[in-house]
Amino acid sequence: MRASDLLVQCLEEEGIEFIFGVPGEENADFMMSLENSERIRFVLTRHEQGAAFMAEVYGRLTGNPAACLGTLGPGAANLITGVADANMDRAPMLVLTGQGSTRRLHKESHQIMDVVAMFEPVSKWATSIRHADTIPEIVRKAVRLSRTEKPGAVHIELPEDIAKQTSTSKPLQPRRYRRYVPDDKIADRAFDMLCSAKRPVILAGNGCIRKHAHKQLRTFCERTGIGVISTFMAKGVVDYDADYCLYTIGLGSKDLPALVIDDADLVLALGFDMVEYHPQLWNPGGDKRIIHADFLPAEIDEHYLPEVELIGELSHTLWMLNERLERNPAPDFDLGGQREMRQRMGEELARHADDDTEGLIRPQKAIWDARQVLGPNDILLSDVGAHKMWIARHYHCHEPNTCLIPNGFCSMGFALPGAIAASLVYPERRILAVAGDGGFLMNVQEMETARRLDSNFVTMVWEDGGYGLIAWKQDNEFKRHTDLSFGNPDWLGLAQAFGWHGHLVSRSRDLQGTLEKAFQEPGPSLVVIPIDYRENPALTKRLGEITQPM
Repeated sequence: MRASDLLVQCLEEEGIEFIFGVPGEENADFMMSLENSERIRFVLTRHEQGAAFMAEVYGRLTGNPAACLGTLGPGAANLITGVADANMDRAPMLVLTGQGSTRRLHKESHQIMDVVAMFEPVSKWATSIRHADTIPEIVRKAVRLSRTEKPGAVHIELPEDIAKQTSTSKPLQPRRYRRYVPDDKIADRAFDMLCSAKRPVILAGNGCIRKHAHKQLRTFCERTGIGVISTFMAKGVVDYDADYCLYTIGLGSKDLPALVIDDADLVLALGFDMVEYHPQLWNPGGDKRIIHADFLPAEIDEHYLPEVELIGELSHTLWMLNERLERNPAPDFDLGGQREMRQRMGEELARHADDDTEGLIRPQKAIWDARQVLGPNDILLSDVGAHKMWIARHYHCHEPNTCLIPNGFCSMGFALPGAIAASLVYPERRILAVAGDGGFLMNVQEMETARRLDSNFVTMVWEDGGYGLIAWKQDNEFKRHTDLSFGNPDWLGLAQAFGWHGHLVSRSRDLQGTLEKAFQEPGPSLVVIPIDYRENPALTKRLGEITQPM
C-alpha cells in the first residue's frame, strides 16, 4: 500500500478518533488516504492554532491523543503555540505535518525549513518519516510517548515523496503496559511520616486528574479529614461541597489557602507539577516537610525537597495508603485551622451572589451565575487573561476535568476552539467557554467552525476593551500601566455574521437567566458582559491584607 494509506491505518489501529487541521498540497496524499477512513473524523479548522487547541482539549478530557495537522512551513509554524500549550498542560497529542520532497531538504527551497527542529522544544519527541516501512514503529512509539507520564505532544513529519512510496509493512497492534508502583517499605515510611504529623495538608496537582486518582483520594480524605488544596488544573479532584475541600491555590499574592500551607507541618504533594505553581511561592524557606507522590521523581528545586518520594501509579499509591489506614488506628490530627479557612473562603465566594448592579458586572457575580447554570458534570473552559485569575479563585467543581484552565504554557486563544472539541467529546453536556475580549478575538475565526459543526456551547466574553491582566500586573508593580486599550466589534453583529445566537447583558440580575436561555438555544451562543475590573485592584489589596494565621 501507499505510505499515506499505511499511516492512516496505523492511526486507526491506535484508536485515533479525530484529526483537526488545515491541509496543504504537501499532505495531499495523506488527506486522500484519510478520506477513505471510516474510523477517523477530520475536522477542518480556520487556523492551525485552533486545531492544536482542539486536539489539546480532546486529550485532556479523554486521556487519549487526537491529532492536529498542518502543512509545511507556515502551516506547521501556526501549530506551535497550541502544541506548546498542550505539552506544558500535559495533554497527549499527535502533531502531523507535511514536508517538501526529501530531494530538496538539503538546500534553499520554497517554504522549506527544519520543522522537526522547530517542534523539538515544544514536544516530547519530533521525527520525520524517511522510509515508508518505518511508519508502524514511528506511530506506535509516538502514541505511547504521548500517553506516557508526563503526557504531551509528539510530532511526525511526512514528506510528500515519502507519502507516495509503497510498503508491505502492517500496523503494529497497541499493547498497554502496567505502570510501576511504589515499594511497600517506602509506602510504610510515608505512612509513618503522615501519622506523626499534627497539621498535614494535601496539595493536589494535575497528575491527580489524569489517571483517575481522585477516587482513592476522596476515600483517603473521608478517612483522615485532611484538607485538599488544588492547583488550577486539579479542580474537582475533590468535590467542592466536601468539608475537606480547601479550594484552589496559585495566585501570585498570598490567599487564604496559602495560610493553611503556612500552618501545616507536612505537605503531601500529589501529582504536583511545578509548571503550575512554583514551590518558592508556598515554601519560601525551603523548610516544609514534604511527601512527594507522583508518576515521576520530583523535579530538583531548592524549595521542593521531599523527605519521601512515592514514585509510580498515583491511584495505586493512594490505595496503598488507604490500605494502611484500614489496618491502623486513625491518626489524631489538629485540623481546626483548615475548617476555619474553608468557612472564610466560602464567605468570600458568596459575597456578591445577589449583586444587582447595572452597567458593569463584577467578576464574582459572573462566576457565581456560571456555577448556578452548570451541572456537576458540565464543563467550563477558561481562556487566559484577568478572568482566568477570577475563575481560578472563585469557580469550583464537583468532578475532575470539568474546569479546563491552561496553566502551564498559558496561551490566550484557548477557550473558543477548546469548547468546540469539548462539545464533540461530550455533546450531551453543557459547555461554557469564558474569555476576555482580547483572547476571544485571537481565534475568532473558529466561530465559523463551530457553526459549520453545529456545536452546542455558550461563550461568555468579558469585555473591558483592553488587555486587563497586563494592566493589573503593571498597576501592581508600577502604579500605572501602558496603553493596553483596543476597540471591539459590534458583538451582536459579529454573532449574526457567523450564524450564532447573540446576547448583551449589562444588568447583574439578568445574567443567570440569559445564560440559561443561551444554553436552551440550538447551536453556538455568544453572551457578552461589560466586566467591572475595578475589582482587580480591590482583590490585590484584600490579598495583601490576608496575613492572619489559621
